[in-house]
This record gives sequence, C-alpha cells and structure tokens, in this order.
Amino acid sequence: VSTQSTGECATLPQDNLLRRLCSNHTMAFPLIDIGANLTDSMYRGWYRDKQKHSPDLEAVLARAEAAGVDKIIVTAGCLADVEASLELLAAHPQHQMYTTVGVHPTRAGEFEANGNDPEAYLDRLKQLALEHTGRVVAVGECGLDFDRLQFCDRETQIRFFERQFEICEATGLPMFLHNRNTGGTFLDIITANRSRFGEGVVHSFDGSLEEMEALVELGLYIGINGCSLRTTENLKVASAVPLERLMIETDAPWCDIRSTHASFEHVQTKELYQQVKKPDKWEEGKGVKGRNEPATLVQVAEVLAAIKGIGLEELCQRVRENTLRVFFPYLETTGANRSE
Repeated sequence: VSTQSTGECATLPQDNLLRRLCSNHTMAFPLIDIGANLTDSMYRGWYRDKQKHSPDLEAVLARAEAAGVDKIIVTAGCLADVEASLELLAAHPQHQMYTTVGVHPTRAGEFEANGNDPEAYLDRLKQLALEHTGRVVAVGECGLDFDRLQFCDRETQIRFFERQFEICEATGLPMFLHNRNTGGTFLDIITANRSRFGEGVVHSFDGSLEEMEALVELGLYIGINGCSLRTTENLKVASAVPLERLMIETDAPWCDIRSTHASFEHVQTKELYQQVKKPDKWEEGKGVKGRNEPATLVQVAEVLAAIKGIGLEELCQRVRENTLRVFFPYLETTGANRSE
C-alpha cells in the first residue's frame, strides 16, 4: 500500500530519498508510531524559549507518511497536553493521528499544583477520554520516574500513578506506561493493579532482560525506540522481546538513533531526509538534526528486524498486528494489516 500517491509527491520537499519512497516505495504493512510528542514546541520552531524557524509540522507529517507511517499516537503528559493534542488532531484531520490521556510521572504534581483540586483534575481527564472516543486511545503517559525526582517527589508520583488506573476503569482504555530506575516499585504497583486495566505497553523500554521478562509475564507489551537501542546490552534485551509483545515508536522529537549507538550499523535508511545542522539554519522542507521525527520509525524497525534475524516485512506485520489489537481493536478485521 503506497502511503502517498505520485501526485502528492509534488508537495513534498525535493529530497531524493523521500521522493523515491513516495513514488516507488510500497509497504504491505504500514507502520504505527505508538508515541510521538508532536505538541512539543520544536515543531512550531521554538527551541529553549526562542523561535528559530517557522512551524513545520505539516512537512514533518508528510515525511512520516512518505516513509510508511500511516498512524501516529500523540503522547500527552498532563491535562494541558491532552487539550493541545486534541486541538492538533482537529487541525490536521487529513492525518491519522490519535492521542493519550494522562499525566507523566515528572508532572504528577500538577494534580494539586496552583490550587488544583486533584479530584476535579482526574475527572477532567476521564471526561476528555469519554468525549473523544476513537481519538483518545490510551491512558498515559503515566508511571514512575525515579531518575528525575527533582521534578516530582517519589510519593507524589506513586500516589497519582495509582489514581490513573481509575481512568482505565472508567473508559476501558489500555495504558501507555513510563518506567525509569524504579527498582521493583513500578513492577509492584502494576502487579497489584493488574486487574484494573486490560492491555498496556511500557514505552521507551531500556531496562534489563529480567525486567522485560517480568513485564511480559504480566501480559504487557514492550515499546522500543532509539533510546532502547543505544548499547550492545540494549540490543540483547530488545532482540529477546517476543514478537507477539513488541511495539515500536520514535518518542519524537527525542530518542533518535545516532551514529554513536550500537544500533546504527543495522540502519539501512541512514539518509532518510535532508536536515539542517542547527535550528536557526532551517530551510523549508528540511528536518533539523537532533530533532527526531516519526519518519524515522522505519529505522527502529530495520534495527529490530536485523537483530532478530527476520525480514523487515515480517517484523512490521507482527508489530502492526500487536498495535491494532491493543489501540485500534475496532480496525482489527480482515485486511486491517493494511492501511485503513
């Protein structure tokens, strides 16, 4: 299924590889990016509170489609993010984008910050999920992050992580989970609350083999992106994720695969689209070095296929089936492996 017609190629940047992808590339099993932070200010041209270039999200989305990505789940990390994501989806109806509803562990303090009523905050998250059925496809990004306690203390993270299972109970949605350096605490909480939600994926996974196996044993999926593939040990763990429990993501604008990563040698499409080296050197139709995009999802798939020793098409098919089953069960019909 071609993700763009030849006619649409004329609207894309004059990048040789993208033009070739757009006019000739067919992918029997298009890719789904389960996590991209498309409300980030970098896609509006803002970097560290300074505007460096014009907004270019539409070009970013066009590059993604040309590279075989037909669905993107926009990650939300707080109530304001959810509202911004829904506005983004409404502003780009021609693209198959979806969003999550939840609060990132480093922002869990927002439940009661600035005089917020935690119950009202939680109720608003539930309300948005219920009002936007079909567009809101997961509860998250929620979980624990003990690497960055400077943003939110451990106790607050735990308290409001546990409260977000209530959104799953109210909506029946799967979970989009975050886990960083939590010892056994994350696993303990998931185990204790496993009956409160159905499906779930631990995204951007970079933990140990033992941790991955424990999560899989609980029936969870493992989300892999460039940050999951930095080291030789990471590759060992990623190669061991069962195909039936694997999903892929970019976590854009972060977590790109870099030349210093152990995974880089397995990337086939190293020059996927033209980039400028610095944001203030931006040119229309080009990406920015260091700002990841959903178009690079194919690189994650290439690495995983290589380290698992299977064909790229088989990898993409299995991952797509997993993703449809969890986030888009209403599309999991005969032929749903193809672009809907």
